[in-house]
Order: sequence, then structure tokens, then C-alpha cells
Amino acid sequence: MIICLATALSALYSTLDPSSISQHFAFYELYPETTEGRESLKHAWELLSGGCTDCVSELKLPVLDPKPFIAFINRAQSEGPPLLDEASLVIIERLARHLGNRRLKGFGLWEEKKLFEIADEEIDLSRGLLVADLGNTPEARQKVRSYEAHIDLMALQIAARLKVDATPLEKIRAINDYIFSEMRFRFPPHSLYAKEIDVYTFLPSVLDSRRGVCLGVSILYLSLAQRLNLQLEAITPPGHIYVRYVDPVTQKETNIETTARGIDIPSKMYLNLETKKLQQRNLKEVIGWAFMNQAAMCWHHEDSATAVALYERARPYLGDDYLLNMFLGLNYLFVGKLDEGKSLLKKVKDFEPDHQIGKDTVAEDYLSGKADVNALQAVFSEVNEKRESILEKQRKLQEVVTKWPQFRQGVFHLATTWLQLGRKKEALPLLERYVALAPEDATANYYLAAIYHERRHFNQAWKYLRLSEKLVHAKGHDPQALKELRRELEAASPE
Repeated sequence: MIICLATALSALYSTLDPSSISQHFAFYELYPETTEGRESLKHAWELLSGGCTDCVSELKLPVLDPKPFIAFINRAQSEGPPLLDEASLVIIERLARHLGNRRLKGFGLWEEKKLFEIADEEIDLSRGLLVADLGNTPEARQKVRSYEAHIDLMALQIAARLKVDATPLEKIRAINDYIFSEMRFRFPPHSLYAKEIDVYTFLPSVLDSRRGVCLGVSILYLSLAQRLNLQLEAITPPGHIYVRYVDPVTQKETNIETTARGIDIPSKMYLNLETKKLQQRNLKEVIGWAFMNQAAMCWHHEDSATAVALYERARPYLGDDYLLNMFLGLNYLFVGKLDEGKSLLKKVKDFEPDHQIGKDTVAEDYLSGKADVNALQAVFSEVNEKRESILEKQRKLQEVVTKWPQFRQGVFHLATTWLQLGRKKEALPLLERYVALAPEDATANYYLAAIYHERRHFNQAWKYLRLSEKLVHAKGHDPQALKELRRELEAASPE
């Protein structure tokens, strides 16, 4: 019987993935007193040591208790990572000292203000964001080091699966396999992230829950890439962020969509009628966007005072950013700081970002007396998946449009509520009215063309399609949506 058990354990041990640290630690947890268990622990330590040539001797048992490491690496998804004691932190930091982020000036910084004194390429994203989020007290430092140790151990586990001369694409596949398949990081359900997007943005919460919105998981991905000497870029289509690798020789792009398990989505799929090219963000801006996300959630909960404070926290990172000026300016108005709000809105009133078609008209209409603060609040009020929330916003907007008939976004958003309810007949006259006020809006012209095409009013459909095409082509843009609508119209009613 004993022989059979030993044979079974030996057979089970032979099935372990030789590059998996977590599997070997799990085997040791189950069979710590067996020869195979001790061999499994030894192998896990060797994998963890990676490129650290003088670390193995320090990790020989029984000098070091492996339990904190095993708990850290093989914790259940529902458990937050424990704070590590000083001895464990020192060992992990020694194991990880060969990782790529250790060569960055930003790795050793503990004062947030020092971040603004170094070049962007010297920023250690995880250290910068953790210090900005958690602070620099002795208690905060232990948390920062523990979360960094968590990311270090993740990087070491990924590195254990890579060849010494692994290519960038091989590193990307290894990161994807680890965080999305093995660790099962996922985009949170809409009902959760719509309420608490900030919880799924900052590194501690993302690591604790293994849930993250696009920004949260992109930050984790970039932090791992820095440790693995993988040069990635942060790209921000409107309302979104993902990461990409660009081959320095061929310039071929590999996009990494962190909300869809790292799949490569073609860049053109992120473009739309209003977006003609994609913005690249530096690492300081990525930290700023974490505060922007948190501020947006406070705004969503109608807490503009906190939103203002968070947008101001983002300013040192984002500088004179168009969206930051717009959102901070609006929230200044909402808390009664009219002079400050008007000052920022004047900056964006005539500004047309080079990555998009047209400019936002909200600031211009407010400053010219075509809307008041209540009208702005109605336009930016949030809706959820419930019909009642759409109807409530529609009621507010109807009052706004009655009082401020020249407020362009008021009319457009009222039309949008009808589209959200599937009531295109009611949306149609509002879109016509809006286009009369804002003939330069390519998107509204496209909506009209699509609705008239669906209703088989082909002459009107062609009219608005041509107007939309003229607007975007004048800006050097040729979006796929217009091409597809033109093909459908030509098939139904040739021009």
C-alpha cells in the first residue's frame, strides 16, 4: 500500500508543469512531508530565483518559512493579498532585483512630487501609482512594498515560462496566458463597475479582486511589461484605454485588449465617425487617468465637490489636457465656482483635438448664454441599463430644450434618449432640428442617413450620407461606418 502511494505521488508529481511555480507550491502544500513534496518546493524556489544568480543559497530550507510565499501566490480569488512581513519582503525584493523596472529612476522614489522631476521613460508605473494612491507613511510603505511584491511574484512566474531570449510577442503571449487564463483577471460585470469604477481602476483593488476595467488591467499589464523589459504603449480611444506593442523594425502593431483577455483587435476597429486617429499616452498621463476615472465616478454619484478635488489631483500628471479642462470646468460650475469654471471652458471652447472630427459645443453654448448650469447637468446626467433612468433623463432634457431651444447638446441628447428606447420615429424630428443648429456634426448626419435608409426614404438617406461624407473627408477621415452605409444604399437605391 505504501509502495502504491509512493508510486502514485511520483506519477502525480511528474504531471506538474515544470515551468509553473504555483503548481509546485500547491503540490508542496498537499504533500509537505514527502520526498516529492520537498522536491516540488525546491523546484519552485529555483524557478522563483530566475536570473538572480546569488539568491538560491539564501532560500534554502529550513532558514526561510515558505508559507507566506505560498499563501501569496496561491491565494483564493476572493482573498486580498496579505501584508508581508519585513523578512519576506526583503527576500522577494532580492529575488526580483534583476527585473527591468529596477533600473528605472522612478523605482526608488517615495515622494510623489519627485515623479515630476524625472523623464517619462524613467517612471516606474506601479511605484508611481501606488505612492500617489496610498501615500508615504510607514504604514503606506509596507502596503506599497507588499503590492509591489505581488506584482514582482507575478512577473517572476511569467519569466519562469520564458526563454532567456524570448521575443516581445512571446512575452505578450506569456503575460496573457498568466493573467487571463491562470489568474483569471476579468472585466467586472456592468452592474458592479458602473457603480464603483474607481474600485476597479487602482492597482490595489485590481490585485485584490482580480477584476479591473480597461484602465485598471492596462496599468497592471504595463507594470508587468516594465519588469519583463517589454516596451508597450498606452492608447486611448474615447472612453477607453488599451496597450499595444510596435515592432521597432517593421512598425507592425500588436494591440492588447485588456477587457477581452489580451486579444489583438485591429486599430481601425477603435476608430469611429468622430475619431480619426488614436492617442498615445505617456506613463505620467496614465497615472493621471486613474484619478480621472475616480473623479468620473464621484461625478456620476453627483458628488461634484469630490470630483473637483480628484480632477485637480490629475492636473500635475495631465497638464493642459482638453478633457481634463472640460470636465474640471463643468464640475467647478456645479459646485458654484463660476469664475474658475468659465476660465477652463474658455480654453476648450474653440479647441478641436487633432484626433477627432469637430469640436464639443457645450462650452460654447454655455458661454454664449444658450444654456445654464442646470441644462449642463441634465446633459451629463448618467443613465443605467434600466428604462426608468432613460425616461428620467428624457424628462429633464425635455424641460431643458423647452427653456433653452438653441442648446445644441440638449437637443441631441434628447434625441439620443429616444434612440435608446428604440423610438426612432420620435428621434427623427429632433435630429433634424439638431442638424439645423449644428450642420457640421458628421455623426448626427450619419444617424439621419441610417434612419431614413431603414425607413426606405432613400432620397433623404442619400442627402444626409453625402453631408456626413463631405464633413469627414474634409478632415482626411474615411470611417468604415460610412462606407458600409454607402454600400447598403447603393444596393437598395443606386445613387
